[in-house]
Amino acid sequence: MKTPQSTRHRERVLLIGVERKHPPHVPGLAGRGSERQGLAELEELARSAGAEVVATIFQQRESLDPATLLGRGKLEEIRAEAHARDVPLLIFDRNLTPVQQRNIERATECRVIDRTQLILDIFARHARSREGQLQVELAQLTYLLPRLAGRGSELSRLGAGIGTRGPGEQKLETDRRRIRDRIRRIRESIEKIRRQRSLHRRARQAVPLGTVALVGYTNAGKSTLFNALTHADVLVSPRLFATLDPTLRVIRLPSNRRVLLSDTVGFIRDLPPGLIAAFRATLEEVQQAAVLVHVSDISNPRHAEQDVEVEKVLAELGVADRPRLRVFNKIDQLSEADRAALHRDNGNLYISALHGIGLDALLQRLDEVLPVDPLVHLSLRLAVSDGRTLALVHALGRVLRSEIHDGFLRLEAEVPTSLARRLQNSAASQLAESWAPRSGGTN
Repeated sequence: MKTPQSTRHRERVLLIGVERKHPPHVPGLAGRGSERQGLAELEELARSAGAEVVATIFQQRESLDPATLLGRGKLEEIRAEAHARDVPLLIFDRNLTPVQQRNIERATECRVIDRTQLILDIFARHARSREGQLQVELAQLTYLLPRLAGRGSELSRLGAGIGTRGPGEQKLETDRRRIRDRIRRIRESIEKIRRQRSLHRRARQAVPLGTVALVGYTNAGKSTLFNALTHADVLVSPRLFATLDPTLRVIRLPSNRRVLLSDTVGFIRDLPPGLIAAFRATLEEVQQAAVLVHVSDISNPRHAEQDVEVEKVLAELGVADRPRLRVFNKIDQLSEADRAALHRDNGNLYISALHGIGLDALLQRLDEVLPVDPLVHLSLRLAVSDGRTLALVHALGRVLRSEIHDGFLRLEAEVPTSLARRLQNSAASQLAESWAPRSGGTN
C-alpha cells in the first residue's frame, strides 16, 4: 500500500550558501541578486527533491577557500549545528570541486551534495521515458566520475537519500574503466534514440504542421499553459522540473491552421554545460521549433533575472534568433494596481494560463508570427478506400464539394500549399486538375 505523501519520510537537510563580499564583475550577471536570495531557490529545489529543510546557513567571505570553500571555523559551526538538529545531509548552493566535497564531508561528518547533484536527483525522480532515464544516468555518471578518487567506502551507499537516486548510483562501485564503458554505451543508446526521434520528426514534417515550443524558467507555468491550449492532462506541479520528457500535442489556430505545440523541460540558473549536453536530445524539440513562446512568471520578483538565464540557454542551443513571443504568465497573482501598470503596447502578452486569461490573444499572435502557408484550390480523385488522404484534407483544409463517381471519390477543396505539393507527388491520389494559389488567401 502506498504511503501518503504527507506521511512519507522526508530527509532532513541544512542549506549552505556562501558569497564573496566583493565579487568580481562578470558580464551578463548584473542584477542577478545575492547568493542569500539564491538560497530561496535552493530551498524550492530541496523541497522538490523531497527534503525537509531544517535551517539555512549563510556566510560572506573576502575569498573562497579552495580546499573547504568556507574555512575550518565555519565548518565546525556547521558540524555542531547538523549534529544538534540531527541532520545527515548538507546541500550547498554552489558547485563543489571533488576536493572541496571530500574535505567538507570529513570535517562535518555529514553527507554533502552540491546544486548540480540536487538537480540531477530531481531529474531522476521525474524521468519517465527511456530516453529521459538514459540522459539522467549519463549526466550523473559524467558528473560523478571525477569524484571517485579517494571516496572509498562512501561510494557503497546505494539509494541512501537525496543526491544518490537514479540508475547512475549503482555504477559508482565499479572502477573508472567500467564507468567509462557504461558512459559510452549510454551515449550510443541516446544516439540511437535521437535517430529514431529524427525519423518520427520527419514523419511529422510530412504532414505540413508548424511547430511551437514553450520555453522558460522552471515553474513559470509552461505545463499549465500547455494544458490550457491543448486540453491535455500533462502533470502540473509547483515543484521544480515537474516536466522532464517533452510532450507534443496539436492545437488549432484562429485561421483554422493546425500546429504542433511542445512542452519542454524548464531552465534554471547556473545549469552546468554538461547537463545541457546530456539533455540535448530532449531539447531538440526547441531547436526544431519555428516559433518559441518564452513564458515568464511575472508574479516572481526575480523574473527579469530568470529571463536572462533562459536567454543564455537559448543562445547555447543556437536558437537565440528564432522568432519568439514573450508571454508573461500568472497575472492573476498580481494586485489590481500592478495589473493596471502593465505596459500592454510593447508587443508582450500578459496571461493567466490557470484562469484562461489572454489565451485568445496568444493564439491570434501565434497565427500572425508563424510562417504563412497559402491556401490553394485543389481537385482530387481518390480511391474510396484512401481514408488517410481524405482525413488529411479534412484536418488541414476545407472540403468544398465531394461526390462518388465510377468507384472514385472526387473532391474540390482548399488546402495549404505544402499539402497540395505532397498530394501532387503521392501515388495514392491523382490530381483531377492542376492547382493554383487562391488569390489573397492564407491558411
